[in-house]
Amino acid sequence: MRIAAAVVLFASISTGQTPAIDWKAQEAEILRHYSALVQIDSSNPPGNETLVVNYLKKVFDAEGIPSQVFALDPTRANLVARIKGTGAKRPILVMAHTDVVGVQREKWPVDPFGAIRKDGYIWGRGTVDDKDKLAANLMLMLMLKRTGTKLDRDVIFLAESGEEGTTTPGIEFMVNQHFDQIDAEYCLTEGGGAILSSGRVTAMTVSTTEKLPRRVRLVVNGTSGHGSVPRTDNALVHLSAAVAKIGTWETPLRLNDTTRTYFERLAAISSPEVGARYNGITDSARTASVQRYLAENEPMHYSMLRTSVVPTILNAGFRMNVIPSQAEATIDIRMAPGEDQNAFFDQMRRLIGDPAVKIDRLTDGERPPTPPSRLDNEMFRALETVSKRLYPGSVTLPTMLTGATDMAFLRAKGVQSYGIGPASSDADRTNYGAHSDVERLLESSLYSFVRFTWESVLEVSASK
Repeated sequence: MRIAAAVVLFASISTGQTPAIDWKAQEAEILRHYSALVQIDSSNPPGNETLVVNYLKKVFDAEGIPSQVFALDPTRANLVARIKGTGAKRPILVMAHTDVVGVQREKWPVDPFGAIRKDGYIWGRGTVDDKDKLAANLMLMLMLKRTGTKLDRDVIFLAESGEEGTTTPGIEFMVNQHFDQIDAEYCLTEGGGAILSSGRVTAMTVSTTEKLPRRVRLVVNGTSGHGSVPRTDNALVHLSAAVAKIGTWETPLRLNDTTRTYFERLAAISSPEVGARYNGITDSARTASVQRYLAENEPMHYSMLRTSVVPTILNAGFRMNVIPSQAEATIDIRMAPGEDQNAFFDQMRRLIGDPAVKIDRLTDGERPPTPPSRLDNEMFRALETVSKRLYPGSVTLPTMLTGATDMAFLRAKGVQSYGIGPASSDADRTNYGAHSDVERLLESSLYSFVRFTWESVLEVSASK
């Protein structure tokens, strides 16, 4: 057993109790691994996630933790490691993706791959999405091995490639060809986080479901010609009218167990005025005005209530005096769980009401439809317990993500999957969050998140 100086304090491991950890002594190693991971440029495209896998495998090899590399593309490998338990319970999977979105370096105030420590934060691409989870999961495995913690279930570590829009070499490859290596009862990965307000955590969001990406392209073909001669089949005119209808379409309210519980619990911890607004979502007399308020002031909450339809790309024309023969618009649709896709697209056609507008489905990046993960099982109760223990007075909010994660592929295989994350303020999430040009994470939140991950996994895995 290899133990760094002053890392771990043992508390009767041989009797089955979980080890007490000197968390302050862990910080230097946590920061070292986290910084090293952020400093690896694994921008997708092209990915090059194997660079991250090589780092992780070297660490695991040094600790005597068995690991395997699985690669559909040799430059975009995935890594699986496992700490064995007694098998009394089914495994738990801790997963994080190794790729990050690209950067425009000229827009960054610091080196995006420098892991710069500044003003109490660590700055860089991937600091929030998703190398904080990768570092936390790595430390979890190292501490399990070093302490010899007795487990009732295997703990499986997965570092997966391609989450940022190219799932074929990553989660799809692992699920379709190597699922036996990652098959688990529960999964913890990205998708939630603690909410900081005035320096204290007031709530922990845990994602239990997410919307389904279902993009389309509107295409209109017309007759090209000189811009001085108006035409009734002008492709831009027809497309513009369709986009205007799509962009102002308020799709029906659609709640599920996750979003209903989320707004009920959020109302309970909000001021009387704000709480009454959240409770008014389902009040037939108030719902229209409440939803309009949310659309204008809390668009994320508005999106959680329905299938969202957002025009994102327009493409037409090349000269100011030429009528283009074709015009296109890309529409980003995020379907609420349970939405009937065929019925939805039929309604879209009726709304547009123009046979000149063709709707083409774009299947790249689609995730499978799945039921939400449960709120009444051992894993969700453990997350609530740990949240209350580490953040007294906080409430756990089950959350539906408006974006997409690779949990969808696991839920489709029956794995109860939950998204967690470190603490951040509203301002940090809004202005310095994932995919931004100033992505950063509060350093203290990194350390507390490693502890949260450790305690959550042990809550459901450690032998009692």
